[in-house]
Amino acid sequence: MIEFNFEVLRRIGFNQFTASQLAGLEPAAEGARLMRLTEVQRDWLTVHDGNAEYKARALPRLIAECTLSVGDWLVLENNSHNELWISQQLPPANHISRRSADGHRQSIASNIDTALLVMGLDQDFNLRRLERYIAMVQSAEISPVIVLTKADIAVDINEHLYDIRRRIPSHIPVTCINALSRDAINELAPWLGAGQTLCLLGSSGAGKSTLTNTLSASHQETGGIRKGDGRGRHTTTARSLHLCADGTCIIDTPGLRTWCPDADEETLASVFTDIELLASDCQFRDCRHESEPGCAVRGNIHADRLLNYHKLLRDAQRSQQTPLERIAEKAKWKVINKAGTARSRDKRN
Repeated sequence: MIEFNFEVLRRIGFNQFTASQLAGLEPAAEGARLMRLTEVQRDWLTVHDGNAEYKARALPRLIAECTLSVGDWLVLENNSHNELWISQQLPPANHISRRSADGHRQSIASNIDTALLVMGLDQDFNLRRLERYIAMVQSAEISPVIVLTKADIAVDINEHLYDIRRRIPSHIPVTCINALSRDAINELAPWLGAGQTLCLLGSSGAGKSTLTNTLSASHQETGGIRKGDGRGRHTTTARSLHLCADGTCIIDTPGLRTWCPDADEETLASVFTDIELLASDCQFRDCRHESEPGCAVRGNIHADRLLNYHKLLRDAQRSQQTPLERIAEKAKWKVINKAGTARSRDKRN
Protein backbone atom coordinates (compact mmCIF):
# COMPACT_ATOMS: atom_id res chain seq x y z
CA MET A 1 0.00 0.00 0.00
CA ILE A 2 1.40 3.39 -1.04
CA GLU A 3 1.07 6.07 1.62
CA PHE A 4 0.33 9.63 0.53
CA ASN A 5 -1.47 12.77 1.66
CA PHE A 6 -3.04 14.73 -1.21
CA GLU A 7 -2.84 18.15 0.47
CA VAL A 8 0.78 17.69 1.56
CA LEU A 9 1.88 16.44 -1.86
CA ARG A 10 0.01 19.30 -3.54
CA ARG A 11 2.78 21.55 -2.20
CA ILE A 12 5.12 19.85 -4.67
CA GLY A 13 2.77 19.74 -7.67
CA PHE A 14 0.52 16.74 -6.98
CA ASN A 15 -2.72 16.79 -9.00
CA GLN A 16 -5.63 14.60 -10.05
CA PHE A 17 -3.82 13.22 -13.11
CA THR A 18 -0.94 11.97 -10.97
CA ALA A 19 -3.39 10.45 -8.50
CA SER A 20 -5.11 8.57 -11.34
CA GLN A 21 -1.77 7.01 -12.35
CA LEU A 22 -1.49 5.23 -9.02
CA ALA A 23 -4.05 2.64 -10.09
CA GLY A 24 -1.70 1.22 -12.73
CA LEU A 25 1.25 0.61 -10.40
CA GLU A 26 2.48 -2.74 -9.17
CA PRO A 27 1.77 -3.69 -5.54
CA ALA A 28 4.28 -2.00 -3.24
CA ALA A 29 5.77 -3.05 0.08
CA GLU A 30 4.20 -1.89 3.32
CA GLY A 31 5.29 1.64 4.15
CA ALA A 32 6.03 2.63 0.54
CA ARG A 33 5.74 6.37 -0.01
CA LEU A 34 5.07 8.65 -2.96
CA MET A 35 7.66 11.39 -3.56
CA ARG A 36 8.82 13.73 -6.33
CA LEU A 37 12.27 13.81 -7.87
CA THR A 38 13.83 17.24 -7.33
CA GLU A 39 17.45 16.75 -8.41
CA VAL A 40 19.53 14.14 -10.23
CA GLN A 41 23.18 13.54 -9.40
CA ARG A 42 25.47 10.73 -10.56
CA ASP A 43 24.87 8.20 -7.82
CA TRP A 44 22.22 9.83 -5.65
CA LEU A 45 18.82 11.32 -6.32
CA THR A 46 17.10 13.97 -4.24
CA VAL A 47 13.39 13.41 -3.58
CA HIS A 48 10.74 15.39 -1.68
CA ASP A 49 7.62 14.17 0.13
CA GLY A 50 6.00 17.58 0.58
CA ASN A 51 7.57 18.13 3.98
CA ALA A 52 11.29 17.39 3.59
CA GLU A 53 14.00 16.29 1.16
CA TYR A 54 15.75 12.92 1.22
CA LYS A 55 18.58 11.21 -0.63
CA ALA A 56 17.68 8.02 -2.44
CA ARG A 57 18.92 5.52 -5.00
CA ALA A 58 17.10 3.78 -7.83
CA LEU A 59 16.89 0.02 -8.13
CA PRO A 60 19.03 -1.30 -11.02
CA ARG A 61 15.89 -2.80 -12.56
CA LEU A 62 14.26 0.65 -12.69
CA ILE A 63 17.34 2.31 -14.22
CA ALA A 64 17.34 -0.30 -16.98
CA GLU A 65 13.63 0.16 -17.72
CA CYS A 66 13.21 3.94 -17.71
CA THR A 67 14.94 7.31 -17.59
CA LEU A 68 14.47 9.35 -14.44
CA SER A 69 14.28 13.13 -14.69
CA VAL A 70 13.46 16.08 -12.44
CA GLY A 71 9.71 16.34 -11.88
CA ASP A 72 9.03 12.58 -11.96
CA TRP A 73 6.72 11.05 -9.37
CA LEU A 74 8.23 7.98 -7.72
CA VAL A 75 7.42 5.20 -5.28
CA LEU A 76 10.07 4.75 -2.57
CA GLU A 77 10.61 1.92 -0.14
CA ASN A 78 12.97 1.41 2.81
CA ASN A 79 15.29 -1.60 2.79
CA SER A 80 16.57 -3.53 5.81
CA HIS A 81 19.26 -0.87 6.41
CA ASN A 82 16.60 1.89 6.42
CA GLU A 83 17.89 3.23 3.08
CA LEU A 84 15.47 4.79 0.60
CA TRP A 85 15.26 3.04 -2.75
CA ILE A 86 13.15 4.05 -5.74
CA SER A 87 11.13 1.04 -6.87
CA GLN A 88 8.62 2.48 -9.36
CA GLN A 89 8.06 5.51 -11.60
CA LEU A 90 4.61 6.90 -12.36
CA PRO A 91 4.03 7.48 -16.10
CA PRO A 92 4.64 11.23 -16.65
CA ALA A 93 1.94 13.51 -18.04
CA ASN A 94 4.57 14.98 -20.39
CA HIS A 95 8.32 15.05 -20.81
CA ILE A 96 10.88 17.45 -22.29
CA SER A 97 14.04 16.02 -23.79
CA ARG A 98 16.54 16.84 -26.50
CA ARG A 99 18.78 14.90 -28.83
CA SER A 100 22.56 15.09 -28.72
CA ALA A 101 24.71 15.25 -31.85
CA ASP A 102 25.04 11.45 -31.87
CA GLY A 103 21.27 10.96 -31.61
CA HIS A 104 21.10 10.03 -27.91
CA ARG A 105 18.18 11.39 -25.87
CA GLN A 106 18.91 13.72 -22.94
CA SER A 107 16.06 14.09 -20.45
CA ILE A 108 15.34 17.56 -19.10
CA ALA A 109 12.15 17.51 -17.00
CA SER A 110 8.77 15.83 -16.59
CA ASN A 111 5.22 16.66 -15.49
CA ILE A 112 5.23 20.33 -16.47
CA ASP A 113 2.21 22.63 -16.71
CA THR A 114 3.91 25.70 -18.22
CA ALA A 115 7.31 26.27 -19.85
CA LEU A 116 8.75 29.74 -19.24
CA LEU A 117 10.99 30.50 -22.23
CA VAL A 118 13.45 32.97 -20.73
CA MET A 119 15.36 35.30 -23.04
CA GLY A 120 17.25 38.48 -22.24
CA LEU A 121 16.50 41.84 -23.88
CA ASP A 122 20.20 42.22 -24.67
CA GLN A 123 22.60 40.28 -26.89
CA ASP A 124 20.84 37.09 -25.80
CA PHE A 125 17.77 38.05 -27.91
CA ASN A 126 17.48 35.45 -30.69
CA LEU A 127 14.21 34.75 -32.48
CA ARG A 128 15.42 31.55 -34.16
CA ARG A 129 16.33 30.03 -30.81
CA LEU A 130 12.99 31.17 -29.39
CA GLU A 131 11.12 29.46 -32.22
CA ARG A 132 13.01 26.23 -31.54
CA TYR A 133 12.09 26.38 -27.85
CA ILE A 134 8.44 26.93 -28.71
CA ALA A 135 8.46 24.01 -31.14
CA MET A 136 10.06 21.72 -28.57
CA VAL A 137 7.69 22.43 -25.68
CA GLN A 138 4.56 22.43 -27.84
CA SER A 139 5.54 19.10 -29.39
CA ALA A 140 5.61 17.80 -25.79
CA GLU A 141 2.10 19.25 -25.28
CA ILE A 142 3.28 21.91 -22.83
CA SER A 143 2.03 25.51 -22.88
CA PRO A 144 4.82 28.06 -23.55
CA VAL A 145 5.11 31.58 -22.10
CA ILE A 146 7.78 33.94 -23.45
CA VAL A 147 9.53 35.76 -20.59
CA LEU A 148 11.79 38.64 -21.63
CA THR A 149 14.18 39.54 -18.84
CA LYS A 150 16.43 42.55 -18.13
CA ALA A 151 13.59 44.98 -18.87
CA ASP A 152 15.21 47.36 -16.39
CA ILE A 153 18.26 47.91 -18.62
CA ALA A 154 16.80 47.35 -22.10
CA VAL A 155 16.48 50.35 -24.45
CA ASP A 156 14.59 48.82 -27.39
CA ILE A 157 11.81 46.79 -25.74
CA ASN A 158 9.08 47.88 -28.19
CA GLU A 159 11.26 46.92 -31.16
CA HIS A 160 11.86 43.45 -29.74
CA LEU A 161 8.15 43.01 -28.98
CA TYR A 162 7.31 44.02 -32.54
CA ASP A 163 9.79 41.46 -33.92
CA ILE A 164 8.24 38.73 -31.76
CA ARG A 165 4.68 39.53 -32.76
CA ARG A 166 5.70 39.64 -36.43
CA ARG A 167 6.99 36.04 -36.31
CA ILE A 168 5.54 34.24 -33.30
CA PRO A 169 1.85 33.15 -33.21
CA SER A 170 -0.20 35.71 -31.30
CA HIS A 171 -1.78 33.18 -28.92
CA ILE A 172 1.56 32.66 -27.10
CA PRO A 173 1.79 35.03 -24.09
CA VAL A 174 4.73 37.45 -23.86
CA THR A 175 5.77 39.33 -20.73
CA CYS A 176 8.70 41.66 -19.95
CA ILE A 177 10.16 41.56 -16.44
CA ASN A 178 13.06 42.50 -14.25
CA ALA A 179 14.01 39.10 -12.78
CA LEU A 180 15.51 40.80 -9.70
CA SER A 181 12.28 42.59 -8.81
CA ARG A 182 9.42 41.16 -6.76
CA ASP A 183 7.13 42.67 -9.41
CA ALA A 184 8.03 39.64 -11.53
CA ILE A 185 5.77 37.56 -9.27
CA ASN A 186 2.78 39.73 -10.18
CA GLU A 187 3.64 39.59 -13.89
CA LEU A 188 3.74 35.79 -13.82
CA ALA A 189 0.80 35.37 -11.43
CA PRO A 190 -1.53 33.79 -14.06
CA TRP A 191 0.76 30.76 -14.23
CA LEU A 192 1.58 30.46 -10.53
CA GLY A 193 -0.38 28.63 -7.86
CA ALA A 194 -0.65 25.47 -5.80
CA GLY A 195 -0.21 22.32 -7.86
CA GLN A 196 1.40 24.16 -10.79
CA THR A 197 4.83 23.16 -12.13
CA LEU A 198 6.84 25.62 -14.23
CA CYS A 199 10.02 24.79 -16.14
CA LEU A 200 12.48 27.56 -17.04
CA LEU A 201 14.28 27.15 -20.35
CA GLY A 202 16.80 29.49 -21.96
CA SER A 203 20.45 30.15 -22.60
CA SER A 204 23.09 30.82 -19.96
CA GLY A 205 22.93 34.37 -18.63
CA ALA A 206 19.28 34.88 -19.57
CA GLY A 207 18.27 35.16 -15.90
CA LYS A 208 16.70 31.75 -15.18
CA SER A 209 18.38 31.22 -11.80
CA THR A 210 17.79 34.85 -10.83
CA LEU A 211 14.10 34.47 -11.64
CA THR A 212 13.96 31.17 -9.74
CA ASN A 213 15.43 32.90 -6.68
CA THR A 214 12.85 35.68 -6.95
CA LEU A 215 9.86 33.35 -7.33
CA SER A 216 10.89 30.75 -4.75
CA ALA A 217 13.08 32.77 -2.36
CA SER A 218 15.83 30.19 -2.87
CA HIS A 219 19.49 31.11 -2.93
CA GLN A 220 21.00 29.64 -6.08
CA GLU A 221 24.32 31.01 -7.28
CA THR A 222 23.97 33.40 -10.21
CA GLY A 223 26.55 34.85 -12.59
CA GLY A 224 26.99 37.68 -15.05
CA ILE A 225 27.58 37.64 -18.79
CA ARG A 226 30.74 38.07 -20.82
CA LYS A 227 31.28 41.64 -21.93
CA GLY A 228 32.53 40.73 -25.39
CA ASP A 229 29.54 38.82 -26.78
CA GLY A 230 26.91 38.92 -24.04
CA ARG A 231 27.01 35.16 -23.54
CA GLY A 232 26.32 33.83 -20.07
CA ARG A 233 28.46 31.57 -17.94
CA HIS A 234 27.13 28.14 -16.97
CA THR A 235 26.34 28.89 -13.31
CA THR A 236 23.56 26.27 -13.10
CA THR A 237 25.02 22.84 -13.82
CA ALA A 238 22.11 20.54 -12.90
CA ARG A 239 18.35 20.57 -13.23
CA SER A 240 16.58 21.13 -9.92
CA LEU A 241 13.08 21.68 -8.56
CA HIS A 242 12.35 24.54 -6.15
CA LEU A 243 9.26 25.21 -4.05
CA CYS A 244 7.40 28.52 -3.78
CA ALA A 245 5.40 29.70 -0.80
CA ASP A 246 2.14 29.57 -2.81
CA GLY A 247 2.69 25.92 -3.80
CA THR A 248 4.19 26.52 -7.25
CA CYS A 249 7.09 24.27 -8.28
CA ILE A 250 9.89 25.82 -10.36
CA ILE A 251 12.27 23.60 -12.34
CA ASP A 252 15.47 25.45 -13.17
CA THR A 253 17.67 24.07 -15.95
CA PRO A 254 21.23 24.69 -17.21
CA GLY A 255 21.62 27.03 -20.16
CA LEU A 256 20.66 25.63 -23.58
CA ARG A 257 21.99 27.23 -26.74
CA THR A 258 21.69 24.27 -29.10
CA TRP A 259 18.63 22.09 -28.92
CA CYS A 260 18.11 19.26 -31.39
CA PRO A 261 14.45 18.25 -31.51
CA ASP A 262 13.29 15.04 -29.88
CA ALA A 263 10.21 14.75 -32.11
CA ASP A 264 9.39 13.46 -35.57
CA GLU A 265 8.80 15.64 -38.64
CA GLU A 266 5.01 15.36 -38.49
CA THR A 267 4.86 16.49 -34.85
CA LEU A 268 7.16 19.45 -35.43
CA ALA A 269 5.33 20.52 -38.59
CA SER A 270 2.01 20.54 -36.70
CA VAL A 271 3.48 23.05 -34.21
CA PHE A 272 3.95 25.66 -36.97
CA THR A 273 0.21 26.17 -37.29
CA ASP A 274 0.55 29.34 -39.39
CA ILE A 275 2.62 27.52 -42.02
CA GLU A 276 0.39 24.44 -41.96
CA LEU A 277 -2.73 26.58 -42.46
CA LEU A 278 -1.29 28.39 -45.48
CA ALA A 279 0.13 25.14 -46.90
CA SER A 280 -3.41 23.87 -47.53
CA ASP A 281 -3.69 26.48 -50.31
CA CYS A 282 -0.45 25.49 -52.08
CA GLN A 283 -0.76 24.31 -55.67
CA PHE A 284 1.01 21.03 -54.92
CA ARG A 285 0.04 18.76 -52.03
CA ASP A 286 3.68 17.86 -51.32
CA CYS A 287 4.94 21.46 -51.59
CA ARG A 288 8.16 22.03 -49.64
CA HIS A 289 7.71 25.83 -49.71
CA GLU A 290 11.13 26.28 -51.30
CA SER A 291 10.94 27.00 -55.04
CA GLU A 292 7.73 25.32 -56.19
CA PRO A 293 5.27 27.38 -58.27
CA GLY A 294 1.94 28.24 -56.67
CA CYS A 295 3.29 28.11 -53.10
CA ALA A 296 0.96 29.92 -50.68
CA VAL A 297 3.50 30.00 -47.85
CA ARG A 298 6.41 31.92 -49.36
CA GLY A 299 5.67 35.62 -49.26
CA ASN A 300 3.18 35.25 -46.39
CA ILE A 301 5.59 33.88 -43.78
CA HIS A 302 8.73 35.67 -42.61
CA ALA A 303 11.62 34.29 -44.68
CA ASP A 304 13.80 33.62 -41.63
CA ARG A 305 10.96 31.79 -39.83
CA LEU A 306 10.46 29.58 -42.89
CA LEU A 307 14.21 28.89 -43.00
CA ASN A 308 14.15 27.94 -39.33
CA TYR A 309 11.15 25.67 -39.98
CA HIS A 310 13.06 23.77 -42.68
CA LYS A 311 16.11 23.45 -40.43
CA LEU A 312 14.01 22.02 -37.60
CA LEU A 313 12.52 19.41 -39.91
CA ARG A 314 15.99 18.41 -41.15
CA ASP A 315 17.21 18.12 -37.57
CA ALA A 316 14.19 15.98 -36.68
CA GLN A 317 14.81 13.71 -39.65
CA ARG A 318 18.49 13.37 -38.73
CA SER A 319 17.71 12.62 -35.07
CA GLN A 320 15.44 9.73 -36.09
CA GLN A 321 18.13 8.07 -38.21
CA THR A 322 19.99 4.98 -37.09
CA PRO A 323 23.82 5.09 -37.01
CA LEU A 324 23.93 3.10 -40.27
CA GLU A 325 21.52 5.54 -41.94
CA ARG A 326 23.67 8.49 -40.85
CA ILE A 327 26.77 6.80 -42.29
CA ALA A 328 24.94 6.09 -45.57
CA GLU A 329 23.74 9.70 -45.85
CA LYS A 330 27.22 11.02 -45.14
CA ALA A 331 28.64 8.75 -47.85
CA LYS A 332 25.95 9.91 -50.30
CA TRP A 333 26.77 13.59 -49.81
CA LYS A 334 30.47 12.81 -50.07
CA VAL A 335 29.86 11.37 -53.54
CA ILE A 336 27.66 14.34 -54.53
CA ASN A 337 30.22 16.88 -53.37
CA LYS A 338 33.02 15.01 -55.12
CA ALA A 339 31.05 14.99 -58.37
CA GLY A 340 30.32 18.72 -58.04
CA THR A 341 33.99 19.48 -57.50
CA ALA A 342 34.89 17.43 -60.58
CA ARG A 343 32.35 19.32 -62.72
CA SER A 344 33.70 22.67 -61.55
CA ARG A 345 37.25 21.56 -62.36
CA ASP A 346 36.19 20.42 -65.86
CA LYS A 347 34.52 23.78 -66.54
CA ARG A 348 37.66 25.68 -65.55
CA ASN A 349 39.77 23.51 -67.85
